[in-house]
Amino acid sequence: MLRLAHALDRQLRAALERAFPQAAAAAREAGSPLDPQLAPASKPEFGDFQANGALGLARTLGLPPRKIAEAIVAQLAAEPGFAELCQEPVIAGPGFLNLTLRPELLAAEVRARLGDPRLGVPSVAEETQGGGGVGAAAPVIVDFSSPNIAKEMHVGHLRSTIIGDALARVLEFRGHPVLRLNHVGDWGTQFGMLITHLKQVAPEALTTADAVDLGDLVAFYREAKKRFDDDAAFQATAREEVVKLQGGDPVSLKAWGLLCDQSRREFQKIYDRLAISLSERGESFYNPYLEAVVADLEAAGLLVVDQGAKCVFLEGVSGKEGAPLPVIVQKSDGGFNYATTDLAAIRYRLAAPPEGDGARRVIYVTDAGQANHFAGVFQVARRAGWLPAGASLEHVPFGLVQGEDGKKLKTRAGDTVRLRDLLDEAVERCEADLRRRLAEEERTEDEAFIRQVATTVGLAAVKYADLSQNRITNYQFSFDRMLALQGNTAPYLLYAVVRIAGIARKGGELGGASSGDGATSEAAAAFPDPLAFTEPQEWALVRELLKFDAVVAEVEADLLPNRLCSYLFELSQVFNRFYDQVPVLKAEEPSRGSRLALCRLTADTLKLGLGLLGIETLERM
Repeated sequence: MLRLAHALDRQLRAALERAFPQAAAAAREAGSPLDPQLAPASKPEFGDFQANGALGLARTLGLPPRKIAEAIVAQLAAEPGFAELCQEPVIAGPGFLNLTLRPELLAAEVRARLGDPRLGVPSVAEETQGGGGVGAAAPVIVDFSSPNIAKEMHVGHLRSTIIGDALARVLEFRGHPVLRLNHVGDWGTQFGMLITHLKQVAPEALTTADAVDLGDLVAFYREAKKRFDDDAAFQATAREEVVKLQGGDPVSLKAWGLLCDQSRREFQKIYDRLAISLSERGESFYNPYLEAVVADLEAAGLLVVDQGAKCVFLEGVSGKEGAPLPVIVQKSDGGFNYATTDLAAIRYRLAAPPEGDGARRVIYVTDAGQANHFAGVFQVARRAGWLPAGASLEHVPFGLVQGEDGKKLKTRAGDTVRLRDLLDEAVERCEADLRRRLAEEERTEDEAFIRQVATTVGLAAVKYADLSQNRITNYQFSFDRMLALQGNTAPYLLYAVVRIAGIARKGGELGGASSGDGATSEAAAAFPDPLAFTEPQEWALVRELLKFDAVVAEVEADLLPNRLCSYLFELSQVFNRFYDQVPVLKAEEPSRGSRLALCRLTADTLKLGLGLLGIETLERM
């Protein structure tokens, strides 16, 4: 539908140009061409699209909106190809244009997608072909997950990990080279503190891999932090240990490496379970670049020494007393902090190879509480001149994971919920529910089937429950809601896929596999040509299926995965109404084959859409 929308927009703009040539020329000269304001129709009875530009142009053109709409319609009648694209436009109200695409064109679009593994979604290379495409292949960096070494991943890491992975998948599908970075906390004061504590309590952990279990290591970390806060002598020793580490002391470096390796392996177990891939590039990576950050900012005239610390004072950001707030780049003792590391990361990520990654879009998926921090470092980076033309730095904030009581999700003991335990419970609950349903239906399934379904549905439920929320708001975690077979849940969507697979098992021809090269293949050849649709339920499903490309483009631009979730839920609902109200297997040809084509395209769209969210599908459940 996006391709058709672009074609329609071009024709509307051409019609405006011909209807009002002098105003169009003046608008172009001013850098704001006349805009028909084409958008999807707000209601089905208004057609497929609405052009609302006549109202906005009334003052510019000095004419009533309806007269402008009539002039556009008159020009469209003479526009080559418009009659093949669209039915006769309808002027509604004060000057809205309602536009309905030709049914045969919609049917042809459905058929074209049957053998297309991309389901009509163009790649960025296809969009920029012939148009220069400058910068189209520049890397996009998605910075997400980012746990801390020597700490277990907890529920607080869930949102960053799942949202970041979904955004990376969408961007990769669109054809962007994506660098998925895990900016782990693997440097700083905490290591001096932990190494000092381990030297005194468990010295074998400093020379022997896995001498201390990660769970015990977390307890060690808490003990070390308490000693650091309460014991001035311990704190002094820990700071000396940091100096040794930063100075390259072999024993300190070995201890640091063992701790990092142990944590890394534990993190990987979670990532493997969630089918998430990341490239680790921790804070330590940027350590050699910190001095250059200070030098660059000094050369740019941005650094101010305040109470011994080197700072950049932010523009337009004031504290309680009205004074500008600083970003501290180097502390009075000569040490660096998180802001310095983040500035070094920005500088490296935007620098051209081989000095950096050469990225033109850098996306940070972190909690909303870090919004001010990122706004500050982004401003400093821009003022330092590190952003090339067309480059962007984007913070993707998200709210807290809460319990059903609206408070921060914690265990009964008041501890933060470990991510491993949360995933285990989701799978266990799903397995118990599946066994209960199998008993009620008197179905016998082997243990491998039960394990596969419970694992797939349980993990899908956790991911989808998170992604289906607007990420900006806090999110209330509920196993009962996320595992429900009704409503906007993963089980509901997975069941729609299973239902279509059941049609094939009952003898419905759903076509072979897609060719994989973007061409219509045997998948399309299995269905009538042309496809024939007569019922309102069929046309409703056709129009819903053809929205997929536009939804993917929205997620790519706005970085809101819940829009894809909402679309897939609506598609499942429209499909279920179609399947419940219109016979498929018992219909006569060409209706039978055409309806099976809709089933096939629905299954393909749900599978691809869920795949972009990092969710695996099933044939039976």
